[in-house]
Amino acid sequence: MYRFLLTPRWWGINVFVLLAIPFCVFMGSWQLSRFEDRVQDHRDAGAQASAAKTQAPRPLARLLPVDKKTSGKQATATGRYGKQLLVPGRELDDKRGFYVLTMLRTDDGRALPVVRGWLAGDADTAKAPAAPAGEVTVTGALQASETPGSNGVPAAGGLPAGQTGAISSASLVNLVPYKMYDAWITLAEADPGMKAVPAAAASDTGLDLKAFQNLGYTGEWFVFAGFVVFMWFRLMRREVEFAQDAELGLTDSEDPTDPRAPADRTEETPAEGERLASAPTASSPSASSPSA
Repeated sequence: MYRFLLTPRWWGINVFVLLAIPFCVFMGSWQLSRFEDRVQDHRDAGAQASAAKTQAPRPLARLLPVDKKTSGKQATATGRYGKQLLVPGRELDDKRGFYVLTMLRTDDGRALPVVRGWLAGDADTAKAPAAPAGEVTVTGALQASETPGSNGVPAAGGLPAGQTGAISSASLVNLVPYKMYDAWITLAEADPGMKAVPAAAASDTGLDLKAFQNLGYTGEWFVFAGFVVFMWFRLMRREVEFAQDAELGLTDSEDPTDPRAPADRTEETPAEGERLASAPTASSPSASSPSA
């Protein structure tokens, strides 16, 4: 009864199933590992942020370039404040406001963007306190350049002069006349009149939409694997049922579209059709019994 499984058609089906199931299981396992990695990164980022608050600050040069391990660590830099910009559309404590961003010109000729603090309301240069004069040493959490359109960073352009939407070297290089560090810091203690801006977690370390997409893809791949098994079993049962019907003579061979119907079926000839059509029936007058 199961000899049909050895036919060429079923060989192809069986090979496809044997390849599809391990592939679906592998892809589901890989997506699950990606989700677990993101969860672990989230935990590590939280632990790192807590540890950074108690660690001694280190010179900026020792922490560059910024990566997942150095993001959020306390860094120190010495220089003189230069050009100042405002970063509008930033929220803190569920209130909308703006950052005060000042360039710190270091001894090597490059400038380090420093977020000196946050103020509530619309961005206004009159509200922003002037930067301290002379040489200063700043201490704050090291941050990677922002990417417009991610992590709450606005992507809209067309801002007034003296404002920038993102704190990144690519954006600032066109606004200030200095070479820029590909990093910035937010002061641990804001300058008078402003609130300190807490450090943000490094990119790809949070339980964001990408993490839950990985979890969703995990479920989809395992569902696909189950669907392949279900379809193979369903096709096999149909073949068995047809074989059983054929043995009992219950196969419907009147359906001309049935591929399993006998190949030697003959169609009615036109003469046969006319003869059958002209044959008297029980209800016709010629077939009825004569009246008394």
